[in-house]
This record gives sequence, structure tokens and C-alpha cells, in this order.
Amino acid sequence: MRHRIAGYRLGRSSAHRTALRRNLITDLFRHERIRTTRTKADAIRGAAERLITLAKNGNAAGEAKAVHARRLANARLNDPVVVRKLFEDIAPRYAERPGGYTRMLKLGPRLGDAAAMVILELVEE
Repeated sequence: MRHRIAGYRLGRSSAHRTALRRNLITDLFRHERIRTTRTKADAIRGAAERLITLAKNGNAAGEAKAVHARRLANARLNDPVVVRKLFEDIAPRYAERPGGYTRMLKLGPRLGDAAAMVILELVEE
């Protein structure tokens, strides 16, 4: 039984899964659009939206909370340049939006293995 088991295992070990999620979220913020499988997109969508909310709240809060929010984002992402982009470009864009920062567009099956492919992108205003 799968009672109370949350998240996607993605056929990988826990360290590989963590690295995959971190890399996908970093690429999403770097390029603002990625093409991936539906399962991987479902696995990272919530974490990406939580990071955008963290950046929004960190920008709106005082200096000590802003530093703490940047440190938390640095711990979850691979690239300090992407963290800077998240706080300076992406978060202010969604300052008035209460949530729903990403969009998933279905592409159809992949040719090699028929995996469901999607484009995961940040919503434009």
C-alpha cells in the first residue's frame, strides 16, 4: 500500500533525485521555460512556486529576512547568478500575483519511449 507516501521517486536514488530536481528548477529560472516529461514537471512545479514566493516575501521584508531568504534560496539552487535573477527579475514581476506562477503546456508523447512531454514555463503578465 502507498498510504502517506508523497512525491515522485522518478526511478532514481534519493541523491540523484535531489540533484535532478535542483537542476530542473535552476534551469527553469535561468531560461524561464523548459521541456521535460510530465512527471518531472509535476515533481518540481510546487518547489519552484515556493521559491518564487520565498523571493517575493524576502524582497518585501526587512534586511535580516531578505538575507535569510537569499540564503535559503542559495541552499536550494545550484547557481548564485540564478538566485540573483530570481530575487531581482522574477519575484518583482509577480509582486501582485497571489500564486500560480507556472504553466504546463502538453506536447504529446516523446518519439523514443512515448513519455508524455510538456513545456513548463513561467507565466507572463
